[in-house]
Amino acid sequence: MNWPQTPKTTTTMKYKTSLIARNLLALSESTGNIYEAVAIISRRARQIAVRTQEELDSKLAEFVPEDIPEDTVEQVINEDDIEKRAAINRFYESMPKPTIIATEEFLAKELTYRYVEPIVTMATT
Repeated sequence: MNWPQTPKTTTTMKYKTSLIARNLLALSESTGNIYEAVAIISRRARQIAVRTQEELDSKLAEFVPEDIPEDTVEQVINEDDIEKRAAINRFYESMPKPTIIATEEFLAKELTYRYVEPIVTMATT
């Protein structure tokens, strides 16, 4: 019987970009609650995604002059710039997903988090 081969993982930077089964007890070890751990990881992943998008936008903006209207941008960019933009896009697409990076940071205890005390107001009647 031929069994399907396991997918090969590719390593980009120091993170693996394949599906990884996670130990839920290890995730909830520092917080005591899996839901809090997931909330912390998701907030960090959002921060990473925003930062990465800003970096990508700033690199792609270098190819477009500021005084050109948006509808004529494609006419102004030459072939060499298109290839450079495609290479930049490929680089960012090959990066690991923000959730993978955030999870690895959380498990390595590289993230700091704190609990904010809720503000309680007294209702007047």
